[in-house]
Amino acid sequence: MNLQTFRYAVSGGSNVLLGFLVYFISFRYVFAEKEFHFGIYAFKAHVAALFVSFCITFPIGFFMSKYVVFSDSKMKGRIQLFRYFMICMFNLVLNYILLKIMVEQFHVYAVIAQVLTTAIVIVFSYLAQRHFSFKAAAIEEETTG
Repeated sequence: MNLQTFRYAVSGGSNVLLGFLVYFISFRYVFAEKEFHFGIYAFKAHVAALFVSFCITFPIGFFMSKYVVFSDSKMKGRIQLFRYFMICMFNLVLNYILLKIMVEQFHVYAVIAQVLTTAIVIVFSYLAQRHFSFKAAAIEEETTG
C-alpha cells in the first residue's frame, strides 16, 4: 500500500467513523427515531440524520483530502472544492437512495443500513477523488508512473 492510499484510508476512515457517530447521535437522540418536520416537509429520522452527518463531515473531509491525502495536487483550491462538492453530492444522493431502499423497503435498522451504504459509496469516492477532484498534474503522473 502506498503512502497516499494509507493516508486516504486513515483520514477517510476517521471521517467515516465521525460520520457514523454523528449519524447515530442524530438518529437516536436528536430526532429520536421519529419524523423531523421542517417547514412544509417532514424528513424521516434516518434521512435527517444523513443530512446532519453530511454537514459535519463534508468540510472535514475536504480539508483532510486537500492537505493530508492529495497535497501533491497543483489544482486551485476552489476548483478542488467544487469538484469535491460535486462528488460528495453524488455520494450523498447514492447514499440517500440506498438508505431509503434498505430502511423503507427491506426494513434494515437505519444505523446498520448506513454502515452498509457507506461501504458501497467509499469505493466510488476514492476513485473519483483521486482521478477527478485532486488529480495530480499530467507531467507529475508521467514521471511517477
